[in-house]
Amino acid sequence: MNPYSILISKSLNIRVEQAEAVIELLDAGATIPFISRYRKEATGNLNEVQVAAVSDLYERLKELRKRKETILKTIDGQGKLTDELCQRIETSWDATEIEDIYMPFKPRRRTRAQVAREQGLEPLAKIIMNQKEHYPDMAAQRFVKGDIKDIGQAIKGAQDIIAEGISLNEGTRQAVRHNFQREATIVSRVIMKMKDEDKAQKYSDYFAFSEELRRCSSHRLLAMRRGETEGVLRVTITGDDEGNIERLKRHYVHGFGPCQTLVAEAVEDSYKRLIEPSIENEFAALSKEKADDEAIRVFKENLRQLLLAAPLGQKRVMGVDPGIRTGCKVVVLDAQGNLLYHTVVFAVGGHGDSKSSMSRLSKAEEQFSDIARKWRVDAIACGNGTASRETADILRQIDGIPTYVVSEDGASIYSTSEVAREEFPNEDVTVRGAVSIGRRLMDPLAELVKIDPKSIGVGQYQHDVDQTKLKHSLDQTVELCVNAVGVNVNTASKNLLTYVSGLGPVLAQNIIDYRRENGPFTSRAQLKRVPRLGPTAFQQCAGFLRIPGAKNPLDASAVHPESYAIVEHIAKDCGCTVADLIRNADQRKKVNINKYVSASVGLPTLTDIMKELEKPGRDPRGKVETFEFDPRVRKPEDLVPMMELPGVVTNITNFGAFVDIGVHQDGLIHISQLADKFVHDPNDIVKLHQHVRVKVLEVDNRRHRIALTMKGVPQR
Repeated sequence: MNPYSILISKSLNIRVEQAEAVIELLDAGATIPFISRYRKEATGNLNEVQVAAVSDLYERLKELRKRKETILKTIDGQGKLTDELCQRIETSWDATEIEDIYMPFKPRRRTRAQVAREQGLEPLAKIIMNQKEHYPDMAAQRFVKGDIKDIGQAIKGAQDIIAEGISLNEGTRQAVRHNFQREATIVSRVIMKMKDEDKAQKYSDYFAFSEELRRCSSHRLLAMRRGETEGVLRVTITGDDEGNIERLKRHYVHGFGPCQTLVAEAVEDSYKRLIEPSIENEFAALSKEKADDEAIRVFKENLRQLLLAAPLGQKRVMGVDPGIRTGCKVVVLDAQGNLLYHTVVFAVGGHGDSKSSMSRLSKAEEQFSDIARKWRVDAIACGNGTASRETADILRQIDGIPTYVVSEDGASIYSTSEVAREEFPNEDVTVRGAVSIGRRLMDPLAELVKIDPKSIGVGQYQHDVDQTKLKHSLDQTVELCVNAVGVNVNTASKNLLTYVSGLGPVLAQNIIDYRRENGPFTSRAQLKRVPRLGPTAFQQCAGFLRIPGAKNPLDASAVHPESYAIVEHIAKDCGCTVADLIRNADQRKKVNINKYVSASVGLPTLTDIMKELEKPGRDPRGKVETFEFDPRVRKPEDLVPMMELPGVVTNITNFGAFVDIGVHQDGLIHISQLADKFVHDPNDIVKLHQHVRVKVLEVDNRRHRIALTMKGVPQR
């Protein structure tokens, strides 16, 4: 059995057999989507989130194993590795405990204690620490020689040795750490000399802030740390220093006398100079890591909701990137997202009297209508940036063509990217941006995979958290979303194919090249002809790649090729073809799946197969809806307390949800204002891009804040 299985089982509250199965599959090269979708019998029906948790913990344990090997090698190199010490390190899987054990052996720069040892003062330190000598000055007199000029210097050096020994003691550090866990406070104070008061004002809540560290939420901690980085705040973590020192004295000082006084002084020095700064740094790092994990969790959930947003589908779309001075960039895309036409329409802004403005609006409406009619546009995608409200109002005047407002976040990043340059080498960035807006309406997932997830604008403090951990989590989220939806192998871009289970950039490009040279794939079996796409890669990717219109209808479904024989067996027993089985619900109702259970195929797989036959290749995403803001409001000054308005959820945090109400500044629904009940997680109440109705509570124009509520507001 893998040594990590028991640890993972206990940590994640799953059976040892489940952990063992996932580890074996991961070591064999299986991906998280493949394991969770096609190996349910082996894993005991673990879902993708649970499989991902096993994978992440497995990687952390392997890293800890490497760290332990390094520590053992270092201690052994010093000739100090005993059997007991080796056993303690080998059996521990607590990173903090392992580092505490290692600390006395850890190579350090030259310390005061090390200098004192070199001066021969260690025996004196032992005499004082023993606390039986009644005349420590007389004992110290024997050590006044060489670099030691007097008794005071000898005693001070001995105290330095004692202080360092106390600070390196594992039990001492654990005791102080335990007290910090219960009593530590995070304190934030404003730095008086600030160059930019406007920048500082957004941190005004933390100018004089204090809270128990264990109760400090992740968003508050990250906000304070950002303020500290920007030079606005000074943030410290403090424990009960007096209480900790007294507890340590009770432990190390025995009775009364001159030696006891010297030991008490060494204890206090050890705590203030060595222990407290070290533990404070440790708790600062741990609290930051915890806050990072929470922020990343929120970001992942927002990204997942955004990627799985409802697609319009394969329709001919007009994409409009609104603008004032430079006009609106307009593109027309065919049903496959190919660029057919682009131009610029000046719809809003400029100078002149009301008569000329009306003339310009009328002309813009006519231009938009002509483009839509000439190119037989089915829908319009309007970016939600500058002049979005005004432009969308004009576009909605075009009869019979729905207008959808689409998030522009990240479109500018895409337009200057290498991906965009490859797709449109002869077009400028404005055209590429408008194309991205149009494609986002057609298929958000397919377009957003081209953009760094951090640039999509659905997280908070994404630049403040651990970037390596953030990238891993977001890439994993994108991978799970892409494979949950499935990919049309004949139309997917390289970026989309890259995230398909078992592929990656090289195989994705090889599929594109094969498609270009040989035409569309007509069967999944054809994938085996793609260069470097071997049996393992085929097994991992085949079930997630779709071929609509293929001769075998299962090639357009999520049924894996390894299960085709099962479906054919079921169809044969029903006296029909596979296509008939898919079309005829009555035929499927007659199937007793228990009859087909075998050593290699269990009920989970058979249940999934029957669900898939109901709607082969079904898209798990919903349907896109149109939305209009309240015409009464266009800027924050138009808002009045208690006014009810429609809005769109643009971002979700662990303290509430931000909502676009059409005034070019999102309002915040604090978590306490989301519902007439206690809300633990805002995601339980709202989802990203959900259409909601809100009520205005307060408008603070100085701090650019709008407070909203959903309490008592009927939702349609």
